[in-house]
Amino acid sequence: MANTVKIYIDDQAYEVPAGTNLVDAAKWIGNDIPVFCYHPKMKPVGMCRMCLVEMGSIEKDRATGAVMLDDKGNPKIRWMPKLQTACTTSVSDGLVIRTNTPQVDQARENVVEFLLTSHPLDCPICDKGGECPLQNLTMAHGPQGSRMVFEDKKHLDKHVPLGDLIYLDEERCIQCARCIRFQGEVVGDDVLAFHERGRSLQIITVSDPGFDTYFSGNTTDICPVGALTTADFRFGARPWELTGVPTVCPHCPVGCDMTASTRLDRDFDGRAMIKRVMPRQNENVNEIWICDKGRFGHHFTRSADRLMKPLVNGKPVDNWVEALNAAANAINGANGDVAAIAGPGLTNEDAFALAQLIGAKGNNKLGAWVQPYTGMDLVAQVGVGKGTNLGQLGKGDAVLIIASDIEEEAPVWRLRLKQAHDRGAWISVANARHTRMADFASCVDSFPVGGAAAWMNDLINHEVGAHLAGMNNLIIVAGAEGLDVAGHRALMQAAANFLIQTGHVGKPQNGLMATFPGANAMGLHYMGFSTEETLDIIANPPKVLILADADVYADDPNAAAWLSKVQTVISLSLFADEAAQKAAVALPIQSFAERDGTFTNGERRVQRFYTAQGPMGAALPLWQIASRIGEKLGVMKTKTSAAAVMLEITQTVGAFAGARYSELAKVDRQFPEVGGDDLYYGGTAYKNSGGLGVQIEAAADGGAAAEYGTVNVPAAVSGDLVVIPTVSLYNRARVFRPSEAELMAPRIPAPFAEINAADAGKLGISDGDRIAIDVAGKVIEVEARVNGSAPQGAILLPRNLATGVAAPLVPAVGQVRELVR
Repeated sequence: MANTVKIYIDDQAYEVPAGTNLVDAAKWIGNDIPVFCYHPKMKPVGMCRMCLVEMGSIEKDRATGAVMLDDKGNPKIRWMPKLQTACTTSVSDGLVIRTNTPQVDQARENVVEFLLTSHPLDCPICDKGGECPLQNLTMAHGPQGSRMVFEDKKHLDKHVPLGDLIYLDEERCIQCARCIRFQGEVVGDDVLAFHERGRSLQIITVSDPGFDTYFSGNTTDICPVGALTTADFRFGARPWELTGVPTVCPHCPVGCDMTASTRLDRDFDGRAMIKRVMPRQNENVNEIWICDKGRFGHHFTRSADRLMKPLVNGKPVDNWVEALNAAANAINGANGDVAAIAGPGLTNEDAFALAQLIGAKGNNKLGAWVQPYTGMDLVAQVGVGKGTNLGQLGKGDAVLIIASDIEEEAPVWRLRLKQAHDRGAWISVANARHTRMADFASCVDSFPVGGAAAWMNDLINHEVGAHLAGMNNLIIVAGAEGLDVAGHRALMQAAANFLIQTGHVGKPQNGLMATFPGANAMGLHYMGFSTEETLDIIANPPKVLILADADVYADDPNAAAWLSKVQTVISLSLFADEAAQKAAVALPIQSFAERDGTFTNGERRVQRFYTAQGPMGAALPLWQIASRIGEKLGVMKTKTSAAAVMLEITQTVGAFAGARYSELAKVDRQFPEVGGDDLYYGGTAYKNSGGLGVQIEAAADGGAAAEYGTVNVPAAVSGDLVVIPTVSLYNRARVFRPSEAELMAPRIPAPFAEINAADAGKLGISDGDRIAIDVAGKVIEVEARVNGSAPQGAILLPRNLATGVAAPLVPAVGQVRELVR
């Protein structure tokens, strides 16, 4: 237990952890001290003076240390002559404060009156009205009227676009600097600053493009007034009209807890519609932050491109019976030669039901569409120990990030690891090229393109390895950049071996993580799906193949070739995509927003989300579709709800034994305590009422002996020019295209490739030229970006930026065949 000290607040004694910020301590014990500039996730600055309190300390005899008493036998208090800022005070033994005296009340009234001198008094039309800290604190502490002469009001610009996503109303800003400090302290993107002085002081962006960060939306949450608003929600609804529904981000392995703010909306035929997405507090996962992709990337759930009706032979049918019969007949006629490839957007319930269907009527070929990533089984064995919290990493701890551009693949992990570095954790980054995380690293190493597995396998013999081995705690985060499936398997195994050899498994803050794509790659593993099985399916096409939310045509340039060898394709899809149009049967599935379900994130935390939005067309949950097909075949019974499916999972899949919906919905008190009526403290991030989830034990946590595996390091792809597929957070993957059209178009670049300046010089390519890259006969046209980021001999080609020919799934020898002038 942390050391505690005794403090006195309004004549009541409390035991609180030593060194706690006074505002935090008072908040925790239920005596709120109002603030504007202070935020529990940032350093105090004492700018707004709203937290002024009377402060003193118990007098002690200097010689003996005994408490000195007055004539009545009470401890003597040495009061400070002036009010003090609570937010810049750390508690110490004998600290005494008063928060409710006339002097304190007058000071608060003065602060509020001063803030309102030039603040527009138009709360009824302000986007923040109804959830505005300034509004609430004015009602509680403000004056009854204003002494300000109206003609002296300072007029500043309104509706100023700081970037494409965030608007600033300069008149509303109270110069608390929360947004500036968040971007600098928490994120490390110094893209905002103060400009001018005095009453002309204003927030400006100092980046090009404006407000260039993946975390801009969080500034609107922590802004204590209506100065910052998001482009997609401003003037869209009033806060009191909205119903908050707990949900989980579907885009990456972090699994950020979010709240979907919904309203019955005429633009959605009177059905519940997501009007905005807000963070939901989970200190184990995302704290109170989300990236902008999670915040603004929900438009696909109601896209006009959604598959609305079942298709049989490319033609819509008006009832499910015909479509289900067609799917069941195809499976029945395959004589067991049936396989499935599942995308990482499937829920645990979906994957379980699909695996049951294939197990009963197929040959247990269950492929995961996450190439080139693999090694989920190793994360299940020696993944980060149960109880791991990246927010607790600090001095004596280390993190190795290898073969990953973690900001693009798992942005909130990048944010949290940057903060770990600020607390003293030793962050090591190893890659074939420079990535953003290197800016926050203690040590940066490089290796040849495709050499990650070999570097990791030999790490124990080098100085960096010795340093990592000697740390109290060690986490390795492995990506797959520059690797094929065999290379990533070797990297994951080498990382697991290093952790085992150095004793960093089976305990909190130690173990293996990976930047798997999608929200539920780990869940697919526990249900029996694997990348290696996908490769076998591609090499040995079955008679019937079920594509379950796997956009193979958009992801794989060779998809048409190997799918042509499959007799019957059944597509379970969100969209009327190429697979749905070409499949014998295409069945519309619901998105995460339209039903209940669970995802298992990269730290093996099973988290529950709830139905937020009205359904699209005739779409059904995928687990229900698989079960209905199984029912037609006489091998399954359709459950009544997702909760019933999870109940069966907990009874049959050992890792999920403690993950019933009732357990996933449990919530403990979290620090800091946000999301109440006191929005001035933590902002508008939602209090977690939907559950903190349950972390699955790694095998090493349960006492299973961690064993070395054989590392077969494959030779890296070599040639004059190797095309390396990379990951971009903002892209044109099908689930993000609707958000591009609605909002994100300025943030998603035209298709490009990065080429080293030396290679470009040999090829006669200049920055900005149009080039055609030929990989195995597939030609993709992009813009050339000539710089020093790409390693010599390599072309970095982001996946899912072009909507024509897909980038290769794995590294391949390429050729810049021609210049497009």
